[in-house]
Amino acid sequence: MGMFAWLQYDFMRFAFLAVLIITPLFGLMGTMVVNRKMAFFSDALGHSALTGIAVGVVLGVGNTDFSMAVFAIVFALLLNQISSRVAASTDTVISVFSSCSIAIGLAILSKGGNFSKYSSILVGDILSITPKEILSLVFIFAVTLVFWLFCFNKLLAVSLNRTLAGSRHISAAWMENLFAVLTALTVMASIKWVGILIINALLILPAASARNISENMREYHFFSVLFSMFSGVLGLIISYFVNVATGPAIVILASAIYFTTYVWGRKHNL
Repeated sequence: MGMFAWLQYDFMRFAFLAVLIITPLFGLMGTMVVNRKMAFFSDALGHSALTGIAVGVVLGVGNTDFSMAVFAIVFALLLNQISSRVAASTDTVISVFSSCSIAIGLAILSKGGNFSKYSSILVGDILSITPKEILSLVFIFAVTLVFWLFCFNKLLAVSLNRTLAGSRHISAAWMENLFAVLTALTVMASIKWVGILIINALLILPAASARNISENMREYHFFSVLFSMFSGVLGLIISYFVNVATGPAIVILASAIYFTTYVWGRKHNL
């Protein structure tokens, strides 16, 4: 079967389906994350996964996915509130919260030398995904599409000018909190398969690459989703033949695309 030999394995087919869901989802969300300069925010959310697991362990919650999601939502809303009220720069506030969050999570999970049980979440393992977990990703993807259809223009207006958005009866706080919750759910739903260490790169790189060469919002979304899916599918295939972790392979390709589009954009004054 040559190049398509990997399709004969169930785990590779499931991983392929997951990539086809995760990458366009990240490509879409990433455009607004990059637009709103939320790279630190999404990175902090990824780090908060460890604390979410730790909270679940302390409270005796059997399903750590649930504790991760709940903690991430609370964490995202708290970051939004504090960032809007504290005089310090937003990236400083987020960095402080991120550092504190990951330290607490590591301290709790490493007690008694048990951190090895959770170390896999740092890199992720998309090859272990199950059909049931793929369905949960489909649900998040559907919710994101609905949000984009009904709320994108309002969120964009808030991003461009909060005062103007307010004059059109758009609640900036409501839109920002909705997007923060959606980002938190997206990150938490994907983190076991992508990994804490690289999930932010997968969220940011395709959108940043698209912005390098796009002249309007339609191109921006199209290229972001395209670059995300291309690096995801090709990264999965390369990881199979080269026998390396899938997540890092995807991010390396996404990074190569970013540098290529950066040079292209500079050359053509985009």
